[in-house]
Amino acid sequence: MRNQLATAALILAATLGAQAQQKPAIVQPQDKTKATPRLNPVQERAKRLSDQMARDLRLNGYQSSRLRAINEDKVAKMAAIEQKNAGNPRLIDEQCGLVCRERDQELRSVLSNSQYSAYYDSREDFYKYDKDYAKQTNAVFVKSVRNPLPASSRGATIGPARTTPAEAGR
Repeated sequence: MRNQLATAALILAATLGAQAQQKPAIVQPQDKTKATPRLNPVQERAKRLSDQMARDLRLNGYQSSRLRAINEDKVAKMAAIEQKNAGNPRLIDEQCGLVCRERDQELRSVLSNSQYSAYYDSREDFYKYDKDYAKQTNAVFVKSVRNPLPASSRGATIGPARTTPAEAGR
């Protein structure tokens, strides 16, 4: 029995000694050259609207997460409507209005009575806030598609390769 206790104590001491000699894990600095994950434009739009609504309506964590899920769904629907009916603002407003009414119904079960009243009174402001953001981001996107420039062009243009007289004779 005494040998067993001595052996156990020796093993314990050896284990503790080995752990004490180990160096703490070194935290590697984050590579800042890698791209950080970004939200797609529809998710960014929904997040922005949800953040504004959560602030204005003073939502708790549960309500905010439910609102985000609802807005992601509704903003995706509205973005599809806007893309499908580009050039027909009357039809876009009409169909997006139906999507907003869906959101109204879903928010009834998430918000308190006073929060829903505040939302209902401000919903035109929220719709305008979202629509203005969508127009702004869409305008930047359209401009970049119409007039694409490399990120660091510094005025350089891409054209046909020049040949030197020596290369032309080859």
